[in-house]
Amino acid sequence: MAKRRRAEKYGPATPLRPIRGRLRALVDVVVRQPMTSPTSATDSAADAALARMTSILESHGPVVLPALLLCDFGHLTREVERLESAGAEALHLDVMDGRFVPQLTYGPIVVRAIREAARVPLEVHLMIEQPERSIEDYCRLGVEIVTVHVETLADPRRTLASIRGLGARAHLALNPGTPVDRVEPLLDACDGVLVMSVQPGHGGQRFEPPALDKLARLAAVRRETGGRFRLGVDGGISTDTIAAAASAGAELIVAGSAVIRSPDYARAISDLESLARGAT
Repeated sequence: MAKRRRAEKYGPATPLRPIRGRLRALVDVVVRQPMTSPTSATDSAADAALARMTSILESHGPVVLPALLLCDFGHLTREVERLESAGAEALHLDVMDGRFVPQLTYGPIVVRAIREAARVPLEVHLMIEQPERSIEDYCRLGVEIVTVHVETLADPRRTLASIRGLGARAHLALNPGTPVDRVEPLLDACDGVLVMSVQPGHGGQRFEPPALDKLARLAAVRRETGGRFRLGVDGGISTDTIAAAASAGAELIVAGSAVIRSPDYARAISDLESLARGAT
């Protein structure tokens, strides 16, 4: 009777077997990793990979960073290998806490698994409250770029200095509703700025054109001041929007749905980068 009353109230129970299978596959990826520090095994390779991406940026133009948010986490290592084989020069990892943004994704354990599987640089995008409490956890995993939201920082300069002191590049992100004025005084303290072209927290949203004005203004400030920070854009990137973003100044271009939902990762990355480079 208890089961019948529960079914009447909540509906039929969801079968657990598919969920268990996906979780088991993900746990296998994590627990089979050696318990040595990831940085000890990957430092030299990661440094070389970051230098390669920088060289490509300077010689060829914008680079697409596939975002793993929509990938098959039941086969995480295979997804990383597919993206690298497809020509991805770096990967973008969206860490969400369910507080700063509505969605809850993953944390250091999954990032560690990705770090162990990946040979290319990783950008960890912390869409979380009080990121100061977590940056050391991610930096010590050997990620190359840590991106924090200016809206979440009590002391931006201190946080950026901490990231740099832990050996990673320190990038600032700003939401669509945040004016560029919030980051301009901090440009000398960061290595890059990520302009959000959608509201953070969900994949598959439409590109918001005001992001182009922000990119253009930041690019102008960089020219005028001789700054060396990189410009990125995240959200709504597709073959219809990437050229405008690159023309406005974006160099590190995060693409989620446009790559992960494509049946051919290599074709998707190549097409996007060709359009971006043709616009610069």
